[in-house]
Amino acid sequence: MTTSADTAPPSTATTVALVTLGCARNDVDSEELAGRLEAGGFRLVEDPAEAEAVVVNTCGFVEAAKKDSVDTLLAAADLKDGGSTRAVVAVGCLAERYGVELADSLPEADAVLGFDDYPDIDVRLRSILAGESLHPHTPQDRRRLLPISPADRVGTDVVVPGHQSTHEHTSAGTDAIGVGGPATGPRTLRRRLDTGPTAALKLASGCDRRCTFCAIPSFRGSFLSRRPSDVLAEARWLAEQGARELFLVSENSTSYGKDLGDLRLLETLLPELVAVDGVERVRVSYLQPAETRPGLVQAIAGTPGVADYFDLSFQHASAPVLRRMRRFGDPDSFLDLLARARQVSSGAGARSNFIVGFPGESEDDFAILCDFLAEARLDAIGVFGYSDEDGTEAASYDDKLDADEIAERVEHLASLAEELTAQRARERVGEAVRVLVESVADGAVEGRAACQGPEVDGSTLLQDAPAGTRVGDMIDALVVDTEGVDLIARPGGAS
Repeated sequence: MTTSADTAPPSTATTVALVTLGCARNDVDSEELAGRLEAGGFRLVEDPAEAEAVVVNTCGFVEAAKKDSVDTLLAAADLKDGGSTRAVVAVGCLAERYGVELADSLPEADAVLGFDDYPDIDVRLRSILAGESLHPHTPQDRRRLLPISPADRVGTDVVVPGHQSTHEHTSAGTDAIGVGGPATGPRTLRRRLDTGPTAALKLASGCDRRCTFCAIPSFRGSFLSRRPSDVLAEARWLAEQGARELFLVSENSTSYGKDLGDLRLLETLLPELVAVDGVERVRVSYLQPAETRPGLVQAIAGTPGVADYFDLSFQHASAPVLRRMRRFGDPDSFLDLLARARQVSSGAGARSNFIVGFPGESEDDFAILCDFLAEARLDAIGVFGYSDEDGTEAASYDDKLDADEIAERVEHLASLAEELTAQRARERVGEAVRVLVESVADGAVEGRAACQGPEVDGSTLLQDAPAGTRVGDMIDALVVDTEGVDLIARPGGAS
């Protein structure tokens, strides 16, 4: 969970806190909401208890995330009893997905807003604080909306604070960005809420795949790439704000550029992002194995400054289960993909998530998945038990596994994953790594190597770090030991 940063000076402006749940894509959405709110005259505060309005950016991905979102909204609503909080607003995926239904079941929230409300979030929030009852968002299947063709896209300018665009300028604070075209065109504001050295950078939104277990395309819409010039402009702004690693996020990064007429656009964009002044490392997230072409493997594993890190969405390894998921692959093709990456870079990192107990998953299917993990040598493994998602094809499937059986398989695979990832970490002893320092506290210096993604993977503890080491430094080191999935390293390869 992330919250807004209180960097603005005290004022009489209405205070608002943003609470963010879910993935890095939500983090970017919250920073865009924060930019719009600040430009609209609101003052951002970190502690919801000190805010007149609390905006909760919810997650609607799996049941646990939905519950967390509802609990967070209820906790925020409790602040209205005797505190300064006057309004609680739900936005994000849960609000977009359920809208009126969420509003009816959660009267404690003063409003439920959808993605289409984001451009006018400041106006909406002022209305809510004034006591106006807004009709809750009405969900719709965003896959049925008309797609935007490359010819329909409006050019954008990035407004760097202290400089004025030829078209417009922003009145937001010193760490806000304005992205927009001419005064009549669309405009997006972004304000960093996290001062850490890693920043998420959105490549695209939506997804065109139709995996039978996933509802994301229905409320995120069809796949839509951002133009490379916009991505690069925002990358330059993020670097000026202190970001040293750019974490490229989307629902499916391997599809980037296909709607712009160039499916290999990511391969050409990566070197340009690495060349941005101040950027030390670029990391790509969420790769579809069936779409991860050789040129992209080479670009990720072989471009200096790009993390040789493969966040591959395998989901399973048994071919019959993958077909029921409406995905493609098998153990041999997945292992071949990993081998090709390691052929380019022997130390390439790899992570993936897996769904256990999908309808029809047999004991043989599960054994195939376990055997695959034993061979794959992944650095990080996420394990999820299958549960029906509203509106998905898999929810209507027969051959559902008993909940106890799913739980038993999840426990077995999670235990195996813990053992295998610790073993993979031990294989890295003696390996040279570049560590991005993320925290320096009480003499302990911790960060991440290229094989470790932000938040979801392990970290690297630097022993005997040089005096004066600061957050954001990139330090060459040698792995000397491990603790579970975490690496222990010494700068400069000292023994």
